Parts: sequence; structure tokens; C-alpha cells
Amino acid sequence: QVQLVESGGGLVQAGGSLRLSCAASGRTFSSYAMGWFRQAPGKEREFVAAISWSGGSTYYADSVKGRFTISRDNAKNTVYLQMNSLKPEDTAVYYCAALRTSSWYSPREYDYWGQGTQVTVSS
Repeated sequence: QVQLVESGGGLVQAGGSLRLSCAASGRTFSSYAMGWFRQAPGKEREFVAAISWSGGSTYYADSVKGRFTISRDNAKNTVYLQMNSLKPEDTAVYYCAALRTSSWYSPREYDYWGQGTQVTVSS
């Protein structure tokens, strides 16, 4: 069992930055790959980024590549999403999730989810 709690969301102007954190409970955190998804009002949940259990491999949606960076600290049971050059279209609730397999992109493959944190980017 893994419990996930996101933090770090907020209101920022376009071009600004935010860093999201996702703290995990449980001793098995390092055995899970981790992902970030987001969901805007009226839209489906979409993949943002993922990182392998070791942190050696990362994956990004084309819409955030070059602007967002996912990282993890297994000693702190935490995964991060550094978001730079934010755009109004990045506005959404951001969720972190834990994954046992390597099916990075599909939310259905993820085993555990956090409650989400709101990110709002004003123009």
C-alpha cells in the first residue's frame, strides 16, 4: 500500500515557475515508478511525466518537454515536478501516481493516486 500526498500548487503568472512535491508513505516507494498527470475542467486526465524506480529514465508529454522536469529522492520518499515557463494551458489539477509496470502513459495502469493539487496560470 502506498499513500501519496501532493503539495506545491498555487497561482502563478504566465512565464513563472512552480515545484510540485509528492510525498509517499510506505517502505516500498523505491520499487514503484512514479508519474504526474493533470486534469483540466471538462477534459480527460492526461499524462505529464514519469520516472523509473531508480530515477534513471524519464518520460514527458510533448506539451511539457523542455519546460518540466521530473525527479525523485528515494531516501525522502518524494517525487518532484519542476515546472518552468508556465502557460495558461498548464492550468489543471495535478496528480501524482505510483506504477508497478512500465506502462507510463496510461492512467489506468497506475496503482495508487494522490488527491491532487491545483495549479493555475494567469495570462
